[in-house]
Amino acid sequence: MDQMTTRQQRKKRKKRRRKWLLITPFLIVFTIAILYLANVYFTAKSTIDNAHDSNTRSGSDLRDGLVDPSKDHVSVLFIGVDRGGARETSSNGLSDALILATFNKDLKSVKMLSIPRDSYVYVPMRDTYTKINHAHAYGGPTATIDTIEHLFEIPVDYYVSVNFDAFIDVVDALNGIKVEVPYELHEMDSNDTKNAIHLLPGMQSLDGEEALALARTRKMDSDLERGKRQQLIMTAIFDKAVSMDGVINVNDVIRAVGDNMKTSMTFNEMTSFIPFLSKGSINIESLNLEGHDLWTDAYYFELDEVHLEEVKQELKDHLEL
Repeated sequence: MDQMTTRQQRKKRKKRRRKWLLITPFLIVFTIAILYLANVYFTAKSTIDNAHDSNTRSGSDLRDGLVDPSKDHVSVLFIGVDRGGARETSSNGLSDALILATFNKDLKSVKMLSIPRDSYVYVPMRDTYTKINHAHAYGGPTATIDTIEHLFEIPVDYYVSVNFDAFIDVVDALNGIKVEVPYELHEMDSNDTKNAIHLLPGMQSLDGEEALALARTRKMDSDLERGKRQQLIMTAIFDKAVSMDGVINVNDVIRAVGDNMKTSMTFNEMTSFIPFLSKGSINIESLNLEGHDLWTDAYYFELDEVHLEEVKQELKDHLEL
C-alpha cells in the first residue's frame, strides 16, 4: 500500500514537472515580450519627446479647434530637409522633399501629394513669390506650413521634419527596402561625392545611401517623376516598417531617427495613429501636381492652376472639410 502511494506521488510529481516544462518556455517568451515592448515604448517616448517642437504653433488657424488623430481626419506635412553635404545652405536648410498626406479614418485611406521643390508659389513670411523649398530656409517648418496652407487652402495639422542623415539610417535599420529603379543612374552620395552610387534598372533591395540617391536624382526625367519616386520610397519604408522584420528592428529604427527629426506631434498624438494604421489594409493613393517649366531670373516650376484647384478640392473632400 505504501509502495502504491509512493508510486502515485512520483507520477503526480512527474506530471507537475511536465506541466512546468511546457509552461516555462511560454513564461520566458511572455516575459521577454513584455520587457521588449516596455523597452520599445520608453525608447519611442524618449525619442518623440526629444523631437517634439514646442515652438511651432499648436493647431491650424484653418481649424475651429485642435484635432485628435484617433477621431478626426487629419493632415501631416512630411518635410525632407537637405542641409547639403558640400553645398552651403542656411541653418534651416532647404526642403528637398515635401509630401502632404491626408488621413481619412473612416475610409482607412491616405492621400499623399508630392510637391515639386521648384514650385513657384507665394511665401507669406517673405511676402514674395519664389521656389517653395526656399520657405524652409527662410523660416523653417513654420514658414513652410504657412506657404502650404496658403497654396492649398487646407489646414496642416501636424508636420514631421527629417533630414537625410536619418533617412539613410532608417532604411539601413530596416535592412533595406525594395523599390523599382526606373533607369540606370550614377548619383552622388550623402557627402556629395560625384557618381558614388551606381544603380541598374529593375526591382531591387536598396540600402540607405542607394535609396537616398534614387529619391534625389532627377537627371534623366523631371521634378514630377522625382516626386513620384519619393512617394514609392515612402510607401516601401512604411511597408517594411510594419512587416515582421520592421517590428523586430523597431528600436533600431527609432534610434536612427534620433536627433534628425522634429515634429509638432506629441508622443500621445503620434500613438493616436496606431489604431488607424493597424486595422487591416490601408489604401495609399499618390497624387501629383501638373505644371510647366518657367524661366525668369532662375528656373521655376509653374503649377497648372486648373489642376491645382482639382487637387485642392480632392484634399478638402478627403478631410471632409
